Amino acid sequence: MDTITHIALGACIGEVLAKKQLGKKALVWGAVAQTIPDFDFVFSLWLEPSANVLAHRGFTHSLFFVILLSLLLAFVIQRSWGKADTSFSFWLTFFGVETLVHIFLDAFNAYGTAWFEPFSHYRVSFNTLFVADPFYSIPLGISLVILVLLKIENRTRIYWAAGSIVVSGLYIGYALFNKFDIDEEVRVNLALQNIQTEKYFSTPTPFNNWLWYVVASNESGSFVGYRSVFDEQTAFDLHFFPRKDSLLSLADDQEEVSRLKRFSQEFYTAELAGDTLIFNDLRFGQMLGWQDPLAGFVFHYYLHPKLDNRLVMQRGRFAKWDIKTTKTFIERIKGLP
Repeated sequence: MDTITHIALGACIGEVLAKKQLGKKALVWGAVAQTIPDFDFVFSLWLEPSANVLAHRGFTHSLFFVILLSLLLAFVIQRSWGKADTSFSFWLTFFGVETLVHIFLDAFNAYGTAWFEPFSHYRVSFNTLFVADPFYSIPLGISLVILVLLKIENRTRIYWAAGSIVVSGLYIGYALFNKFDIDEEVRVNLALQNIQTEKYFSTPTPFNNWLWYVVASNESGSFVGYRSVFDEQTAFDLHFFPRKDSLLSLADDQEEVSRLKRFSQEFYTAELAGDTLIFNDLRFGQMLGWQDPLAGFVFHYYLHPKLDNRLVMQRGRFAKWDIKTTKTFIERIKGLP
């Protein structure tokens, strides 16, 4: 999830776990602890882009890292700052819960979270929440503001903190319900169109959980489309994008290609735009794909010639958004009759 959401969630968890021991400082400790796994952004300072996309949500988002970090921080803080009413086990629980919740929540996005590093490169992706979903984040943000304003003696603090966590958790349950519904409808649609695929995923479009982006792939390519939970008709359009794997042999750096394939979880295509060789990771959607089914993909990486790939994760996602585009997006969310 986005950093602001992690800060708000961490502060609310801190209030629940440590208000008695830390007072209002529990909000600060919680916010800091919740964001520690995202310190992997520093890798971008020296790693080249194809390595950096794997480093992000890599080892610092693993269960092994959570254990090591929690033990280390609990030991250091208890020795250097610990109060009479805190203990090693208190700090171990505090940091363990905060960081574990962080990597668990991030797994609900499409990016993929490396829970099992360094023992396995497999990435967990539940594909249930967009990376920034206001309907998940707003209850936590409201609660954080109220907790900052309320006096520490106010007995309603625990209800604001715990209540916002519960409400946001219920939203995840609602999102999972939508996902199961969408997945079933897509399976029916694939069967109706006699489309043979080997793997499939669905993931929400930006800032909502009603319009879903779906990709069904086989060896030759991928079928891409959009499905709203409010669509009334069973059938919906899927557009085929050939994989064109042979083009990747033209890349200057085959190790770079290997890293990108691994990161994409094999949901990718290659294309030539003039003399530019491009690698597309299909998991992050298209640029206005609900409006133009043949639109380019958000994650497109220049393999040849060597162009700027530093903003590869968000390049073009919102570049063409305007009032008209936003209206078509909202209309598509409302569903097809």
